[in-house]
Amino acid sequence: MRKTDRYSVKEANSLWQVYKTVPFWKVSKNFIVIQMARYTPFLPMKNWLYKRFLGMEVGKETSFALMVMLDVMFPEKISVGRNSVIGYNTTILAHEYLIKEYRLGDVKIGDEVLIGANTTILPGVTIGDGAIVSAATLVHKDVPAGSFVGGNPMKVIYTKEQMEERSEGLD
Repeated sequence: MRKTDRYSVKEANSLWQVYKTVPFWKVSKNFIVIQMARYTPFLPMKNWLYKRFLGMEVGKETSFALMVMLDVMFPEKISVGRNSVIGYNTTILAHEYLIKEYRLGDVKIGDEVLIGANTTILPGVTIGDGAIVSAATLVHKDVPAGSFVGGNPMKVIYTKEQMEERSEGLD
């Protein structure tokens, strides 16, 4: 189960009321920073932009590929550990605006995690250390440390123990 805080709204849908939940100027600044980072090939610059202007926690030597789309409204709710790779065109969300409510949740990505291209990570999810998420996966629940997951809906393909068994033959 994802860990999100739920806030009900009255009258119009929650997205219509977005600027009651987050300031317009914050969203504008975040949009500009995220768009600059999406197109820059300089990894240290991306990490600096994310930490300095978006308030994110980004571990040393973590790599965000081109076109990664971070949550434009609440990027400070995203943390990524050390030496992780976030694949091309991945989307990481920390909010969901629905009809009668909106939800906010921290996204925690551990150390040495590999996220494949075109993956979508929903709010309130934790991805454990050493996990591998295959390309085009919808991460809608927590990912156990060391496991290999994939698909839509996401399923565990190999547990940590199975991954260790598979890697023994490679040494």
